[in-house]
Amino acid sequence: MNSKFKLVLLFEAILGATLLLSQCTNTPKETSETTAEVTSDAVFVANPIVVEEQPVGKLEIGDQAPPFKLPGIDDKFHRLEDYADSDVLVINFTCNHCPTAQAYEDRFIDVVEDYKDKNVSFVAISSNSPIGILPEELGYTDLSDTFEEMKIRAKDKAYNFPYLYDGDTHEFSLAYGPTATPHVFVFNKERKLSYSGRIDASEKPGTANAEDLRKAIDMTLAGESLPEAEAQTPAFGCSMKWAWKNEYTIKTNKAWKEKEVTIEKLAPDALAGLLKNDTGELLLVNFWATWCGPCIIEYPEFVTIQRMYGERDFQFVSISMDNPDQSEKALKYLKGKASALPNYIMDTDDKYKVIDVVGKEWDGSLPITLLIEPGGNIAYRVSGTIDANELKREIVDHPLIGRYY
Repeated sequence: MNSKFKLVLLFEAILGATLLLSQCTNTPKETSETTAEVTSDAVFVANPIVVEEQPVGKLEIGDQAPPFKLPGIDDKFHRLEDYADSDVLVINFTCNHCPTAQAYEDRFIDVVEDYKDKNVSFVAISSNSPIGILPEELGYTDLSDTFEEMKIRAKDKAYNFPYLYDGDTHEFSLAYGPTATPHVFVFNKERKLSYSGRIDASEKPGTANAEDLRKAIDMTLAGESLPEAEAQTPAFGCSMKWAWKNEYTIKTNKAWKEKEVTIEKLAPDALAGLLKNDTGELLLVNFWATWCGPCIIEYPEFVTIQRMYGERDFQFVSISMDNPDQSEKALKYLKGKASALPNYIMDTDDKYKVIDVVGKEWDGSLPITLLIEPGGNIAYRVSGTIDANELKREIVDHPLIGRYY
């Protein structure tokens, strides 16, 4: 084999390897794009952001249902066309935190159950922006309106309908134009609006049975139009928390952080008086210390809880088990957590005196948290770190607090 022929073979080999390498390089790119397209419907991470104020639409009777593609609490994306086979589609704009939404919750669940064999589809959408909600607005709930908390609420109430999230930028909700939570929209087979407004005219649970919504569904199924005066009704409830309405949130959070934080010494006999809770309020007490790792990690949750329920029949009190001469150290920590509430440090080095006052159920380990009813009865006790969601449920579901007006 002469040298010229060898060079030709070498050139062909290099060319073939180059082509093969090019194909291999292109394949992952195509696969990556395909995978991204597939997994975009399977993986969703909420990212609520501040957006510029936008016009909010208002659907009129006869308008076509705007399309949507939204993540649900089942971690799947849902589209308008997914419900194309249903004769009627009901979309309920609702949320976790609103007391009115919670008041209508069971009625909506009942309607879904009653129409399950009538080819009616139901969808709930939470379009509130979590960044626009203050702890002070959560006084009637245990949950805010984040995507993860939507999953908790759906599980707690055994939702029998898809629950979708549009709280990042309200991309699709703005086209529908809900005014309050809850606000229901009923669409016919052609997905034209036949009803918009309230579920029924009585907010208090047990006083109505979703009459307006049921009538709208029944007449739409029958191919009939509602009387003009009944086709669109006001939707009473909490206003929508659009992502551009956060100036008040920023202002209120700033004001809370600027509140004065103090700490007072508390003698064991004064602690005994405190725990008797001679008030008309629920009293939440947390014993903690600066040297207790779990204590300082969970402590910010208590400040949030005070902000949530502080305007109701509720008070949180913190009690430091640091030595009395370490009050400045405890105060420094409390200031860093904006603990603008009653803060105490036990005025004794004898920890066993404190344990004797609290009671034999306490083994002396920190942290410990007590929810005390008026008169001193301990309604809920946690030795160790709290489950914040569970504690909030205990508070809001107590007869002194409650989820409704």
